[in-house]
Amino acid sequence: MSTGINGKIGPMVCRMMGLILMALIGIGSEPGVASTPGMITLEGHTIPDIGPLPTAVPAPPTNLNYAAKISLGKQLYFDGRLSQNNAISCAFCHNPVAGFADPNQTSVGVGGKRGGRQAPTVYNTAFNPFQFWDGRAGSLEEQAIGPIHNPIEMAETHENVVVKLSKIKGYQEQFQSALGTGVNIQGIAEAIAAFERTIISTNSAFDKFVLGDPDAMGEDAQRGMAVFKGKGRCILCHNGSNFTDNQFHNLGVPQVGPMEEDLGRYYVTLRESDKGAFKTPTLRSIIESAPYMHDGVFKTLEEVVDFFDKGGNANPQLSPLMKPLGLAPQEKTDLIAFLKALTGESIPFEFPKLPE
Repeated sequence: MSTGINGKIGPMVCRMMGLILMALIGIGSEPGVASTPGMITLEGHTIPDIGPLPTAVPAPPTNLNYAAKISLGKQLYFDGRLSQNNAISCAFCHNPVAGFADPNQTSVGVGGKRGGRQAPTVYNTAFNPFQFWDGRAGSLEEQAIGPIHNPIEMAETHENVVVKLSKIKGYQEQFQSALGTGVNIQGIAEAIAAFERTIISTNSAFDKFVLGDPDAMGEDAQRGMAVFKGKGRCILCHNGSNFTDNQFHNLGVPQVGPMEEDLGRYYVTLRESDKGAFKTPTLRSIIESAPYMHDGVFKTLEEVVDFFDKGGNANPQLSPLMKPLGLAPQEKTDLIAFLKALTGESIPFEFPKLPE
């Protein structure tokens, strides 16, 4: 291959390489036009290709988003009065300045009680059919109020929360205005879920690249995308527009934290094959939400890549998709560059004023 000055690839060649790579991965090059990711086959598995998110954010017909409901949900999301000690809010463990996740290895609730899992990001949960690491909630509405009565999270009851909020004039007025009801647990669930559906990671360097800007991702990230879709086999689970198959896999992740053993999805299905299986998380804005895995065992993306490179840890339920990869140091570096290119644009954000 011809190179430019000082042995570096010239800009025209770089542009040509980008266009060729976009053609190889089946993405149109017309700027600003999003094409629906197609299907690809890798090692006999037919899976959705990676690509930009759809423009429309899914919402159930029973809980449509509108400004008054979103505003109410945002206040509730940051209100510690949903907890027993009036201090633990949704944002306490899903912090906007930490990728809407928890920078702690595992999350802490009322009374300093420590849970066994790392709070996952709220980014793009609107696109997830299941919530929580074990998928025990089938909607954002169900997820939103689950922690309220969890004894090691908010340690409150739904009944007490309704009583507390019903005494606050600002909430009385907003529930009537936004939902046409008094304060109730279903309204709390719907409002928080409506707000969470606005927390979307998109318009990343990757998105711009696949929408036709060959200069949006550097050469290292472009090489990393090839590793992601090929030798690294990441796309077998992290596929589609949200970089997740929304399935549950046992990866042999080391168990750390207060739980001696976490059986994950098994607690929901009681299927032997689901022991130690956890939901595939989105990779969008993944650099913002360290630490990683269900128990926060890995502090950096480098540790995560090394773990997958060796094929996880052997156990009876280890996913057949896990196997040693034999990645070279440069391939690992390029792969991480690609993962960083999945960081979405910043979400303009102001903390809400809570009613007194």
